[in-house]
Amino acid sequence: MKIRACFPAAALCLLAACQSPNETQSQQKPPEQASPNAQYEALRFADAKGDGGDFRPPDMMQVEVILDRLGFSSGVIDGKATPLDTLALRGFQTAHKLQPTGKLDEATKAALLRWKDVAPVRLVTIPAEFAKGPFVPDLPRQNAAQAKFDHLGYRDLMEALAERFHTTPETLKALNGPDVKLAAGTVIRVPNIADVDPAMLGEDQRGWNRTLMTLGVPPDQPAAARVVVDKSEGVLRAYAEDGALIAQFPATMGSKHDPLPIGKWTIQGVSRNPDFHYNPKLFWDVSDKAKDHLLQPGPNSPVGVAWLDLSKEHYGIHGTAEPASIGTAESHGCVRLTNWDAARLAQMVKPGTPAIFQE
Repeated sequence: MKIRACFPAAALCLLAACQSPNETQSQQKPPEQASPNAQYEALRFADAKGDGGDFRPPDMMQVEVILDRLGFSSGVIDGKATPLDTLALRGFQTAHKLQPTGKLDEATKAALLRWKDVAPVRLVTIPAEFAKGPFVPDLPRQNAAQAKFDHLGYRDLMEALAERFHTTPETLKALNGPDVKLAAGTVIRVPNIADVDPAMLGEDQRGWNRTLMTLGVPPDQPAAARVVVDKSEGVLRAYAEDGALIAQFPATMGSKHDPLPIGKWTIQGVSRNPDFHYNPKLFWDVSDKAKDHLLQPGPNSPVGVAWLDLSKEHYGIHGTAEPASIGTAESHGCVRLTNWDAARLAQMVKPGTPAIFQE
């Protein structure tokens, strides 16, 4: 498949890569033993054939895809130039010692040419294993009502696909037409978020390997020596031991009722696919007479797929059931990321990692 991504003067103009067929091996290799993670092969999306026709991807989609792959997230990938794209570009520029303009200037375009073969979109076939869910179509949005469910999973295949490819249902409909019928075997166009190689998966924990596969998040992330939550910028940044910026994620943090707790904290632990203790007494907008509830894990949990516990009591860094709200809504004092960014960060930190919250 070759798809041309033609952007205006303010954006890149890159071509999708041409895949060369593998050379025929003259000798047969001995049979390999089945990987313990072979079960996850069924969750990989096979690339479908097609030339893209007259399709033209949204202007910023290739840039967003490249930055997402590099760990400089703009939140949901929708191909629209937004303030979150500006923040992502500034993060990339800082990491590559460029002037942090937040604009797709000539120096930044030249730096991004290293990844010119990353196409903005790909055509994929929906695998049967992914399409079967399980889904929870009647999952309510109220926390107390969710306590009746044994899994807070995706409501439908569209929602699951949107998170898998770091986008929104609206963007998938724009890429494929509003009448697209989603089912096992359907060929659809998606942002070019690559599949995870199951051979890379490590020890499983509470279904974490399946979560990484269904979010398109590789388990081998660079180690973060510290994270910094910047209130003024609305981002979380991860730094290596040598001080280099290695990742940046847009975040929703605090409100006038529950301000971000400025200070130096420590990540005490990482809970993957966590249960969530819903305590009404901790929420200013919920009656204290409401009952406590223990909510089961799932991507539609109020804390998403990961909870990074902080030394500040009752506070954490976590995912969300509403990825499109990142950067626009408020929180109850905690730091919220998209599920895919929270999963990525969970692979970067460990107990004892400093977490600095600054104005």
